[in-house]
Amino acid sequence: MANETLDGFLEALASAAPAPGGGAAAALQVAIGASLVSMVANLTIGKPRYAEHETTMISARDQATGLRLDALRLADADAVAFTAVTDAYRLPKDTPEDKAARTAAIQQALIGAADVPLRTAAAAAEVVGLCQLILDGANVNVLSDVAVAAASARAALDSAAINVRINLASMTDAATRDATAAELDKYLSSLAGADSVVRAVGERIGS
Repeated sequence: MANETLDGFLEALASAAPAPGGGAAAALQVAIGASLVSMVANLTIGKPRYAEHETTMISARDQATGLRLDALRLADADAVAFTAVTDAYRLPKDTPEDKAARTAAIQQALIGAADVPLRTAAAAAEVVGLCQLILDGANVNVLSDVAVAAASARAALDSAAINVRINLASMTDAATRDATAAELDKYLSSLAGADSVVRAVGERIGS
C-alpha cells in the first residue's frame, strides 16, 4: 500500500481478486482518519491564537503519523492473512492425517486473519482518541475535518469488527475466540467517542 497509487488500489479493490478486500479498505479508512488528524494539527501549530494547545497538537500529529504508517502496513497484512486462510482450505484432505493437518492449518490461519482486523480496530480507536484530544484546541477553520477524521475512524472500527467476527465464526478454539471478542469489544467502546466528536463539531458549526 505504501507505494501504491490510490487509483491502483481502487482498481485492485474493484477487481475479481479476493484481496485486497474489506480488511484493507478498513485499514485505509484508519489511514485517512489519521491523515486528517495530522492535517488539523499542522494547520493549528504555529498559530498564536492556539499557542496553549501547541504541545497537544504536536503530540497528536506525531502519533497520527505513526498510525497512518501502521494502517498502510495493516492493509498489506490483511491480504497476506486472507491468502493464508484460502491456502489452508486448499490443502489435501484425502487421508485422516491430511484432514487433521488441514484443519490445524485452517485454524491457525483464522487466528492470523482475525488478528489483522483486530489491530486495525485498535488503530481506529486510537485515531478516535486523537480526535477527542484535539477537538477543543483545533483551528476553527478545519474543525469539520476533525469530525471527518472521527467518522472515518468510526467506519474503520465497524468494518474491522465485521472482519474479526467472520473469522471468529469459524474458529474452534473457544479460549482464543472469546479473548479476541473481548478485546474487540474494548476497542468498539470508542464508537461512542467518535459519535460525540461528530456531534460536538456539528453543534459548534451550527448544523
